[in-house]
Amino acid sequence: MTALTRTGDRTTPAGVDTRLPWWALALPVAAFTVLLLLVTGPGEAAAAGGDGGMGQLLQRIGQTLAL
Repeated sequence: MTALTRTGDRTTPAGVDTRLPWWALALPVAAFTVLLLLVTGPGEAAAAGGDGGMGQLLQRIGQTLAL
């Protein structure tokens, strides 16, 4: 007895929808935005003066790249 084997190509059927749902893009964008706002936020030491959140972020990036 011989085993039956499938022959032919394995293409997707014509009715398969390969588009992503709207939330597959919206959730990562929202998470990135929230995390970016948390990093660049002024924090609790706003009364102490100094740079804003974005200035501190740029300083840290510069220090990291200088290593």
